[in-house]
Amino acid sequence: MLGKFFRKPEAEYGDRVPPGQHLTNGFPVLTYGDTPHVDRATWQFKVWGLAQEKTFSWSDFMNLPQSDFTADFHCVTTWSKLDVQWTGVKVTDFMQHIEVDLAAKYVLEHCYGGYTTNISIDDFLREENFFAHTLFGEPLPAEHGGPMRLVVPHIYAWKSAKWINGLEFLTHEELGFWERNGYHRRGEPWAEERYSDR
Repeated sequence: MLGKFFRKPEAEYGDRVPPGQHLTNGFPVLTYGDTPHVDRATWQFKVWGLAQEKTFSWSDFMNLPQSDFTADFHCVTTWSKLDVQWTGVKVTDFMQHIEVDLAAKYVLEHCYGGYTTNISIDDFLREENFFAHTLFGEPLPAEHGGPMRLVVPHIYAWKSAKWINGLEFLTHEELGFWERNGYHRRGEPWAEERYSDR
């Protein structure tokens, strides 16, 4: 597989490619189960739990401040893609439009298709995180998580939930799909936190 689809990182990228990762020549699609196809006209995004319950439509999200992002993307299956170009809404900008109790310490990401993944509030609120609806200047395709996904560049990509449609704010950690099935609770690429040590 190395050569055609993946390559060892050049020395100049050593500070950007975590241990055990290979650079991809494309943008692989890895999905468990069927790919949801959600029309933007019917897409909804809800917040609840330790947050004042609120539902956003697609137009609500498009009326939030929009930003362009360039971020590296690291998959737990050992591939990385550098300089991925996205457009979307910064998490910190989104948070200005909801009310969350200070007791919230974790977020459970909910998605169309039933997928969930957990993230600590500290990891979630980092300045570089965003909700993406555009990839390389084109509407985010369903296979890459469209119409919208969360992107959390500093941890493995399974935390960057595809087809996202809600956030549940919690006082405690509640494991999501892959975390319940053996993946690490956090997923720090530089520490190779791929699998649970429980």
